[in-house]
Amino acid sequence: MPWTPADIPDLTDRTVLITGANSGLGLESTRRLAQRGAHVIMACRNREKGQSAMDHIRARAPDVDLNLMQLDLSDLSSIRDFAQRINDHYPKLDILLNNAGVMAPPLQYTRDGFEMQFGTNHLGHFALTGLLMDRLRAAERARVVTVSSLAHRIGSLDFENLDASRGYQRWRFYGQSKLANLMFALEFDRRLRSARDTIQSIAVHPGYSATNLQRTIPGHSLFNAVTAQSQEKGAYPSVFAATSPQAEPGQYYGPHGFQELWGMPAEANIRRLARNQEVAHKLWSVSEDLTGVRYADLER
Repeated sequence: MPWTPADIPDLTDRTVLITGANSGLGLESTRRLAQRGAHVIMACRNREKGQSAMDHIRARAPDVDLNLMQLDLSDLSSIRDFAQRINDHYPKLDILLNNAGVMAPPLQYTRDGFEMQFGTNHLGHFALTGLLMDRLRAAERARVVTVSSLAHRIGSLDFENLDASRGYQRWRFYGQSKLANLMFALEFDRRLRSARDTIQSIAVHPGYSATNLQRTIPGHSLFNAVTAQSQEKGAYPSVFAATSPQAEPGQYYGPHGFQELWGMPAEANIRRLARNQEVAHKLWSVSEDLTGVRYADLER
């Protein structure tokens, strides 16, 4: 039977962490999972925007269980501080939704000197996930869902120019960061299986959805009105992967419709490069070196 939001199970006693929970796909995922009884940790860079999002959800569902926590994925010190707070206050983490991201800005750098898109979209989530492994293992079959994009198809991993010192093209670097997201999720799954770990890693993409990420695209408002699905529907693959028994570890899910632009969740196409284990192994090693976060029990 095709999945619908009505199939989201009762999530009472489940703890969920969603990055970028204050807007777009993160906000919709937060709302859906909280309404099914989950305790949702809203990890947001901007506390005021996070509070506004929390108030928005509670206006329609006053009894939801939410906790707003500040997290800047472009700052490794913020990631470490945030992970320590989670580790200190939560006995387990059932679902980690690596959702936050930046799309195609002018050349910028993170506090640690990484190109902003690779540093935030990939390295930030790589570090966060690694620092939360103990709490994920404490849950029964925890799921880590990492949001990639159709743009992974235009990306390549230029290990000699990750810092953009040899040139920067914002869409190419966005594609690189989203390819890294997908390759991380697939390599994470391979390592978890090899270690016989109970954590499950799944990747998703939202198709083309009307969210505030498109604000960097000239004429985006008209284009969204004509072609995009709603951010509510764009969140369906994330919610499906986070909760459905049909979602399998090591898979990639997105909309089933034309060119995977819109529709209900289904298995998505993965380009050959994203399956290249040699490149994935190098990406993993580089990511550990750049972030200083090592997955000690998942060496290959």
